[in-house]
Amino acid sequence: MPKPTLPTSDPKLSNHATEGGKVGDYAAAGVDMDAKYRAVEMMTAAVKSTYGPEVLAGIGAFGGLYDAGGILRSMRAPVLVGSTDGVGTKVELAARAGRFESLGEDIVNHCVNDILVQGARPLFFLDYFATSVMRPEITAAVVTGAAKACREAGCALIGGETAEMPGVYLPGQFDVAGTIVGAVDRERILPRADLRPGDVLIGIRSTGPHTNGYSLIRKIFGNTPLETVFPELGIPLGEALLAPHRSYLPIFGPLLARENSPVKALAHLTGGGWIENPPRVFPEGIGAEVHIGSWPIPPLFTLIQRLGEVNLKEMYRVFNMGIGMLAVVARENADEVRRSIPEETWVVGELTAGGHKVIVD
Repeated sequence: MPKPTLPTSDPKLSNHATEGGKVGDYAAAGVDMDAKYRAVEMMTAAVKSTYGPEVLAGIGAFGGLYDAGGILRSMRAPVLVGSTDGVGTKVELAARAGRFESLGEDIVNHCVNDILVQGARPLFFLDYFATSVMRPEITAAVVTGAAKACREAGCALIGGETAEMPGVYLPGQFDVAGTIVGAVDRERILPRADLRPGDVLIGIRSTGPHTNGYSLIRKIFGNTPLETVFPELGIPLGEALLAPHRSYLPIFGPLLARENSPVKALAHLTGGGWIENPPRVFPEGIGAEVHIGSWPIPPLFTLIQRLGEVNLKEMYRVFNMGIGMLAVVARENADEVRRSIPEETWVVGELTAGGHKVIVD
């Protein structure tokens, strides 16, 4: 049977004329398919470097295939945990600085931490990159950063989307987001039910603002060159602001894997800072007191506060203030947990009876 052809005389099948003239093809509408294919070619090796034998289909498939049977069978009652997030307006600073790979690390590590708070380990990740005009080098750099973070987390990057959307995003603008799926044994889900007044909060340092508060940061430093070196920072401003969001899986993975883990709960200090995040893991009737001065505030945050004339309450509501993750443990286990963490930590507060909020004093 001869191959059917499309009659170009049929107005329903031919290119349509617009008020501005004939469109002609997709490129004329602002979408460069060749650029997208080049981006995929550039990122393929990095993505495939995250594959283990569990990945049955990845790049090129309509959907990623991941054989989770072995992992799930190793658990008594496996529970899947999913989370989606974005990098936010940090992308604008990265574009100004021409630094893109760290954005991929940001989104993966943010998502890894979010499911770690529930006791889960990551299985696989999917990324989303949308932009006004596809520039393969930028897209590939972001996805390469995501692949790096996935490898470090033992997580497969099994799929994603690169979308070119002229007219939706302004020229030069883009967005980065991602979705993670992990697993935890039901009996090990955090937070535990035995949180009590008197349990202590152990703080683990952040690497900077991570992925939160950047709309305020951009307003404060909007006219400041990113190569500026403030004396209190000692490094270029852009380097301080674009430090990747760190992963806390290497610290808490081993602790949570213990048969009788001393960790009762974890709180990831993201959007909402100290005020909104810790109560998300507290039971009703339990709050916390956090003691200012119990850990050193990094100079970047004091610089933000001074130049922006931001009041202290707002700083703690917006930023992590140098602590990216909180662990809740019984007071008698605090020293043991701190000794097991291979970096400096601080006891920054304790759980209290009554209310369901954090008091920062």
